[in-house]
Amino acid sequence: MPRLFTALEIPRNAAMSLSLLRGGLPGARWIDVENYHITLRFIGDVDGRTADEIVDRLDRIDRPEFQLSLNGIGSFGSKKPHSIWAGVTPTPEMSALQGEIERICQRIGLPPDPRKFMPHVTLARLKSARVDDVVHYLAGRGNFQTSLFSVSRFVLLSSRESVGGGPYLTEEVFPLHERSSVSLASRELQPEKTML
Repeated sequence: MPRLFTALEIPRNAAMSLSLLRGGLPGARWIDVENYHITLRFIGDVDGRTADEIVDRLDRIDRPEFQLSLNGIGSFGSKKPHSIWAGVTPTPEMSALQGEIERICQRIGLPPDPRKFMPHVTLARLKSARVDDVVHYLAGRGNFQTSLFSVSRFVLLSSRESVGGGPYLTEEVFPLHERSSVSLASRELQPEKTML
């Protein structure tokens, strides 16, 4: 069974900006541009019945589209860095979506995610990279930022067992609803009340 996780996709313009950060760090294995994503919830290896139940529950999520931007870069593993990431400017909408997915997973019987949600895009996995090289790499790119982009859906991705970084397969797509001015439009269509 493939490993499953929910994620937000990175649009092409933001992915191209991220790709410009590649290189200049010995010992880095750079993630392919098409595999950039923001993990919302790692689910792991589950049986087919559980996977179907997860899809059914995720399909019921009714949340609005929202805007995101990426900013700053950093590394995980302070004494022995193991990955480089780009940060995500947190938003209440993203946190609410992630929280709802977490609650769904727990209701189905999956253990709580032990890690605190820290939205990011993994750019590289590090193997035997020197701390000094990582510090030097980060120091020259700390002002990284993308423009805002719209998030109109989230996805269920799968990965085969590997050393991480893809390739990922989109198993399901879950649209978010458009923020529309329906209430405003419907008010405009109402006939005006007059006092006769």
